[in-house]
Amino acid sequence: MNRNTGMNAGQIIGTMNGLQVVGMDIAKHVFQVHTVDMGTGEVSNVQIRRAAVTEHFANKPSCLIAIEACGGAHHWARELKKLGHTVRLIHAKTVRPFVAGNKTDVTDARAIWLAVQQPGVKFVGVKTAEQQATLTLHRQRELLTKMRIMQTNALRGLLYEFGATFAKGSKALFKDVEQALEDLADKLPQMVRDSLREQVQRIKGLSQDMQAIEKRLALQLKVDPQMQRIAQIPGVGILTATAAIATMGEASAFKSGREFCAWLGLVPTQTGSGGKVRLGNISKRGDTYMRTLLIHGARSVLRHAKDPGPWLAQIKERRPANVVIVAQAAKMARTIWAVTAKETDYQRGFKSVRPLAA
Repeated sequence: MNRNTGMNAGQIIGTMNGLQVVGMDIAKHVFQVHTVDMGTGEVSNVQIRRAAVTEHFANKPSCLIAIEACGGAHHWARELKKLGHTVRLIHAKTVRPFVAGNKTDVTDARAIWLAVQQPGVKFVGVKTAEQQATLTLHRQRELLTKMRIMQTNALRGLLYEFGATFAKGSKALFKDVEQALEDLADKLPQMVRDSLREQVQRIKGLSQDMQAIEKRLALQLKVDPQMQRIAQIPGVGILTATAAIATMGEASAFKSGREFCAWLGLVPTQTGSGGKVRLGNISKRGDTYMRTLLIHGARSVLRHAKDPGPWLAQIKERRPANVVIVAQAAKMARTIWAVTAKETDYQRGFKSVRPLAA
């Protein structure tokens, strides 16, 4: 019993800001719910069918529901918020240390319930349906890109076996592939040449599908003011602008631009012992796709910017090219967060000033 408040352990641990805490492990068909009654300290573990989840929480007073950030988590977060509940999404790495014993639905739900109540825990911003729709287009384009690369490399490899070589780039391949197939008429049967021509058409079809997705993303950019603001940042194009807003979710989920930058894996790793801290390479944690777009955008700034600015000019003088590219990508990430969180337009040469201490 707590001497100051007279509350038992269930009351102390099972509430946050006066709300009942619920840990929910979601799945395809059956959800596991773990909670502790605030008055009696009674532990409750309940299985709920997917179709009954909304009805179950619609009949409950407002509570804080913790869900592991996995497939379907953002959908359920939106649905439960509509019912008046507070929802927190937690990264799986945060939940894992609290899984005691064998990994089951019951222990997972309890681990989520424990993890959400730890001080200093970081939450995942809940994405809107529009943001997830934008990410769907990016995932489709990413898949098409991988398929096109595989098909192109396979075509080059198959023709190389018969002595045909091509210059770098898809333009050179498509320009010379038909002539190469004609030159190999005495070595390749007609049915094989026809099959290879069909593969060329598949590659061109993949490129057309990618262009169609990029046009849809361009239309999304025109109607979203947040995307338009960050598109003004040097090195940020259609892909980066649309992906950044959709990936970030809620800008308020991050305390600062550096925290957003660290979430993307663009800050150095740290190892410390005996009071000494050593910085290593970038951590490469977080969203690989978003980090790749920022790196490509930073590389474009270094190569094509007419006036890169004094900061970039100074760092280029004392650091290798790849280090400069990553530093520029990190700066772009911090700027994206600042422009989005403060809802202001990008200002070239802007310098933030810390407020004076009271």
